[in-house]
Amino acid sequence: MSFAASVALQAAVYRALRQHEGLGLLVGDAIYDALPVEAPSGTHVALGQDDVRDAGDATGAGSAHDFTVSVLSGAGAGFSGVKMAAAAVTDALEGAALALGRGHLVGLWFLRSRAKRTENGAGRRVDLTFRARIDLG
Repeated sequence: MSFAASVALQAAVYRALRQHEGLGLLVGDAIYDALPVEAPSGTHVALGQDDVRDAGDATGAGSAHDFTVSVLSGAGAGFSGVKMAAAAVTDALEGAALALGRGHLVGLWFLRSRAKRTENGAGRRVDLTFRARIDLG
């Protein structure tokens, strides 16, 4: 079991999102590893939770990472814009060949999403969950 590739995966995902032209057209540079002190007013993307489990085998160490990327908007925004940005996140990541600073990405897949209202119904949020398989050998 190894958590060693988690930081490398997070950096590669962040880089891929920042470099994706379609996502940039929808949210500009509002893509965060850590949200600023004051939440952005428009639609924005934030990296979230990362659940890691052992995926090593007889050939070497490895890990499986289920991680969340959230697309959020403040009061007054509808689901349409948030869902369009969520689709762009999926386009940027699903099947991407990310270069990791540690380990080798075997595959990256979309698992599920959940759209919901926030801020007492005024805001919108889509949480996208992806799975990455990393070999460390």
